[in-house]
Amino acid sequence: MLAGVHVGCFELFVNDAIGGIADLGGKKVGIRALGSPEHLFVSVIAANVGIDPKAQIHWVTSGPVRPKELFIDGKIDAFLGFPPEPQEVRATRTGRVVVNSAVDRPWSQYFCCMLAGNTDYVEHHPVATKRVVRAILKAADLCATEPARAARMLVDGGFTPRYDYALQALREIPYDRWREYDAEDTMRFYALRLHELGMIKTNPKRVLAAGTDWRFLDEVKRELKA
Repeated sequence: MLAGVHVGCFELFVNDAIGGIADLGGKKVGIRALGSPEHLFVSVIAANVGIDPKAQIHWVTSGPVRPKELFIDGKIDAFLGFPPEPQEVRATRTGRVVVNSAVDRPWSQYFCCMLAGNTDYVEHHPVATKRVVRAILKAADLCATEPARAARMLVDGGFTPRYDYALQALREIPYDRWREYDAEDTMRFYALRLHELGMIKTNPKRVLAAGTDWRFLDEVKRELKA
C-alpha cells in the first residue's frame, strides 16, 4: 500500500423491511463474489454491531447479474454499492441507505480507496512509482476542485455513460481529504477487523510492516503543499 486516495464512496442499501444494520442477521445480501470488496466491507460493518457475517448473513453471489439489479428487483434484502450504483438506485427510489461512508462514523474516518503497487515494481522503479502516486493524488485534487471537468473526462473516456451521475458522485465524495487522513490508520483499522473475523491470516502488525510504504506519499505531500 502506497497512499490513501479518498474517503466515502460506498453506501449500504437495504429494503424497507430492515430498520438498521442490526437487522441484517438472517437477511440476503448481494455480492459479486466471496472475498470481493463489498463482501469484506459489509462483513466488517455487520461485525461492528455484533453480527457474525459468516453465520448470520445469507450471501447471494450474483454471477452475471449485478447485486444492484437484484436489489431493485426485490430478490435480495441489501447490497453495498460503489459509484455510480448509489446514484442509480436513488434515482429508482428503491430502499434506503443505512451506511453512507462519506458521513457515517467510523467509516467516514478512514479511506475507502487506497493506492497499491506491486512490491517488485515499487522496489525496482521508485521514480516511476512516485510519478504514479503524484498523478493519482493530483487527480483526486482535480475531482475535488473541478468535479464538472472530471465528470466530463469520465464520460468522454468511456468509463461511465451518465454525466449527471458522475457529477453527483464527484460532488458527494470528499476527494480533498487525502492530505488530512492517515493512511496507516486505515490499514490498521481494517486489518484488525478482518483479522478478528478470520478473513485474513496475517497479523495486523505484519501487514503494516511488510505491506505498506508511505515514503512516496510523504514526499508528494511535501511537494504539492509547496
